[in-house]
Amino acid sequence: MKTAIVLGATGLIGKSLVQQLAEQAEVEKVVAITRRPVDYPSDKITNQVVDFDNLSQFAHTFQGDVLFSCLGTTKKQAGSIAKQRIVDLDYQLQVAKLAAQNQIKHYFLVSSSGANANSHSPYLQMKGELEQQVKQLHFDTVNIFQPSLLIGQRSDIRIAETLGNYLLPTLCKLPWLKKYRPISGQQVAKKMVAVAMTEHKRTQTYALDVLFDC
Repeated sequence: MKTAIVLGATGLIGKSLVQQLAEQAEVEKVVAITRRPVDYPSDKITNQVVDFDNLSQFAHTFQGDVLFSCLGTTKKQAGSIAKQRIVDLDYQLQVAKLAAQNQIKHYFLVSSSGANANSHSPYLQMKGELEQQVKQLHFDTVNIFQPSLLIGQRSDIRIAETLGNYLLPTLCKLPWLKKYRPISGQQVAKKMVAVAMTEHKRTQTYALDVLFDC
């Protein structure tokens, strides 16, 4: 891998992913895709600011060896489920299509535990729809990661996730709740990098339990 592109580079997973990729000897360049300019300490990291409402104008940006798609928001931040869908599904799918057209070979997607296009949950439904659609694109490999609640330090305050950070680690020691236990953004990023460095499969989904095995 020479050039890695990270979509959602300022998020909990993306921020850690950019840093970890820059530390890999096999990676020559990391392109961090953001809405606003961000300074990075490593000479390996290039920041590319894009207008997500006009992604076609930035098609040339998505050229490299692998695309890591970690973009996401919440209903509260977006303002509605419909607006959340634009970020969590539409933007990511548009970028994936541009990457495939530019012949990027490998695609990594952060989805969600329980993602299902037929789910009654609008959030899990949009995640499942995105998984289905990116699998149809012309990538050599598609790797999908399905974490549960993400823990770590965010720039914004999310009350539900803050409570989950305190309560779930204890509750999920119970055997029947173990599959819902939270995971850090750093741990998910670590697994993604490990897979990128070692594994080559057409389509592979990594459920929550596997993400801890790194």
